Amino acid sequence: MKSRRQAVLLLLPCLAVLGGLLVLPQAVMFVASLWQRSAYGGLVREWTAANYFRAVEPLYLWILARSIVLAVVTTLLCLLAGWPVAYWLGVRVAPRWRNALLVLVILPFWTSFLVRMYAWIFILRQEGLANLALARLGLPALPLLYNDFAVLLGQVYGELPFMILPLYASIERLDRSLLEAAADLGATPSRRLWRVTLPLTAPGIAAGCLLVFIPSLGAFLAPDLLGGGRSIYVGNLIQSQLAVARDIPFGAALSFLLTLTVVALLWLFRRPLRMAGEA
Repeated sequence: MKSRRQAVLLLLPCLAVLGGLLVLPQAVMFVASLWQRSAYGGLVREWTAANYFRAVEPLYLWILARSIVLAVVTTLLCLLAGWPVAYWLGVRVAPRWRNALLVLVILPFWTSFLVRMYAWIFILRQEGLANLALARLGLPALPLLYNDFAVLLGQVYGELPFMILPLYASIERLDRSLLEAAADLGATPSRRLWRVTLPLTAPGIAAGCLLVFIPSLGAFLAPDLLGGGRSIYVGNLIQSQLAVARDIPFGAALSFLLTLTVVALLWLFRRPLRMAGEA
């Protein structure tokens, strides 16, 4: 009984933080989504569900679907690019060099994400470094900026470290004797990869996918800057409703529905994620 009381007391700070930073803001946003917008962009405290009926119109559902596709593709590309890097860091690199190389992985975090997106604009614009290099090779300039390709590139670049770090932590703890045992039993390198390495690193894969997918679903900075207003996703749609159109109730409804979408997706894939965590 005493140990249970101590466990509850230890949980209270965590519950207070979750309540203050997650539950309370979501409750405030839900209440605001049920109010109406005034003529001057304020709030009229008259209850209505019109904002939710508007949010499920085909146009906004299509934007949400495009955002889910962007988040899924970003997650897959980060996994494909991040897993070999994490494996190389965790298995192939000598221990004395790992810390230095890990610093290079987290080095982009030392600079503002906004500055990094402007750097990509400088690289991808019509007279940017990429098109100048193509011109030197005698090739025509390509429309690399203000399209879905630029948004995806910015998202992958921004989220890739969040995939590499949990993968590295999982691979670095990998028991090398299991790989040696599989080799002694005649397993080819590809079979060792699929039957031993990937299942044992499944917790890192699951953690990395969650860390990339969730922020990618609500991203607004890369779509806004690299998409140039031509690529509308749910993140910059919410931002425009709250900051530009000053339709706070509708923006709150979109944001609350986005949160429900994330929770629903996590619930839908709860079993695979739990199995990966127990692997």
